[in-house]
Amino acid sequence: MNIQKRRTLTRAIVAIAAVAVVIPLSGCSILRDLTGGPAPQPERDETTQEIVEEGDADVFALMVGDCMNEVSEELVSEVPVVPCDQPHDEEVYFDLTLEGEEYPGDDVIQTQSDEACLAQFEPFVGLAYDSSALGFYAYRPSQESWEQMDDRVVSCVIYDPAGQVTGTLAGAAR
Repeated sequence: MNIQKRRTLTRAIVAIAAVAVVIPLSGCSILRDLTGGPAPQPERDETTQEIVEEGDADVFALMVGDCMNEVSEELVSEVPVVPCDQPHDEEVYFDLTLEGEEYPGDDVIQTQSDEACLAQFEPFVGLAYDSSALGFYAYRPSQESWEQMDDRVVSCVIYDPAGQVTGTLAGAAR
């Protein structure tokens, strides 16, 4: 494994670990309770459902095709979304809905998330992950969001470690 892939994998592991802490915060609505506001929803085109205006979005409002900027805080309940035709750091490229009533554990969810995101990487990018300069990580359910909010969605997020991109990375073949 080359250095770039190790950095990408390390970022993915850190991001997944951060999300495991973050999602319960969002799920429990602690921040919204403190501010008294509703969960922010991105402004979308009624026909295409694409984001049309820069703003913040609740992590649970993300959809495949949404573009966003990286969040530097460890605890995240909202993400800064932008229209994909503007420079951005990341893009949601696949959603997986996990099955089951009982929470299967962090390791099982991480494995299922990694496998699903990796399996969908090449069809999305047009190039195998091992040959690509791009990286990915996943927002995934925590035990708290699974049990308290019936959260079963894994969102696979793609990014270019070299910096921001404009437009989608679909078919980028790099």
